[in-house]
Amino acid sequence: MSKPALFTVRKNEPCPACGAELVIRTGKHGPFLGCVNYPTCDYIRPLKGQGDGHIVKVLEGHACPQCGADKVLRQGRFGMFVGCSLYPECDYTETIDKPDETAIACPQCSSGKLVQRRSRYGKTFHACDRYPDCQFAVNATPVEGVCPHCQFPLLIEKKTAQGMKRFCASKRCGKPVARNEESS
Repeated sequence: MSKPALFTVRKNEPCPACGAELVIRTGKHGPFLGCVNYPTCDYIRPLKGQGDGHIVKVLEGHACPQCGADKVLRQGRFGMFVGCSLYPECDYTETIDKPDETAIACPQCSSGKLVQRRSRYGKTFHACDRYPDCQFAVNATPVEGVCPHCQFPLLIEKKTAQGMKRFCASKRCGKPVARNEESS
């Protein structure tokens, strides 16, 4: 649907501010409801319902540790999570998908561990748990080992046409490592 067509679609709902009709408008964040008398009346409302954080299922028998109310399964903008049924009075939440922590030490700072994270686009990567002090991150699965070419203390495993192969995790090197070459 084109932008001019969105302006002509009427919702047949009165504006709570001035009583005029609301129409569907579009902006840089998508469609919304706006008053016909704009700019005199600047009332706007999101077109879609508030889907962020809506309750999917009540988890009866599971009490919130902060207030004692039932926990609920919610759908948010970053996926499913468990929260308190008395939100916003109680702000308890917990993630369902806890990140996988590896026993591999961070090669950059040597004091942190690599943990699995998820980007805002849903891709999985591994990064140091000391972020923002250490900003080491790698997109492939990390594997313990030392690169025989540059002596970098971490290898990554990637799927290639020939099967799973290991490479140096250093961005400067990145050379393939045969399984019999790697030293631990």
